Amino acid sequence: MRPAMRVLVNSKHRRRLAVAPSRRALLLGFCVALGVGMAGAELPSPALQAGRVVLVRHAQAPGVGDPAGFDLRDCRTQRNLSEEGRQQALRMGEFFRQQRVPVDAVWSSQWCRTRETADLAFPGQRVDQAAFNSFFGEPDSAPVQTREAWALLDGWQGSGLLVVVTHQVNITALTGVVPASAEAVVMARQAGRWAVVGRLTP
Repeated sequence: MRPAMRVLVNSKHRRRLAVAPSRRALLLGFCVALGVGMAGAELPSPALQAGRVVLVRHAQAPGVGDPAGFDLRDCRTQRNLSEEGRQQALRMGEFFRQQRVPVDAVWSSQWCRTRETADLAFPGQRVDQAAFNSFFGEPDSAPVQTREAWALLDGWQGSGLLVVVTHQVNITALTGVVPASAEAVVMARQAGRWAVVGRLTP
């Protein structure tokens, strides 16, 4: 089965946006849709190159936030993937397996919906990283947690791709982008900073 993913890449126009007091990210000015869907997903994505980071919002999980009193150790108490979300994750994995650049590492938040997304898309590769846990219900922790996430990203030195499966609030704090479920934001190091160089949409 060929995955239904569209690839978006940035134009030559870029702008700067402060996304945290201590960091700046180069963000997309305009996006050009390449129209890569089920018929053409086997073609390599120009955004996916060696050494880049792919921030993925977990696949579809109906609702907002989590129930009061949820427990990270008990998936039954959390908002979880729907069947469509599981299919999105499977399609995502197939899409990445068709690319020329291998996925070297997969990091995930400790929420069940991010873990399941990572496990379905990239079996056997997931490593949990608490720095990418959702702070939706604890916004005061966002600055410290985002700095911890930047430190992990800055320290990564892989030769392939690093995929991080996390949450909308985390991706927005890092990049300024508000992704849809299962959408990915691709970043590359440019002049000592992380730049958003593309987006992958389900």
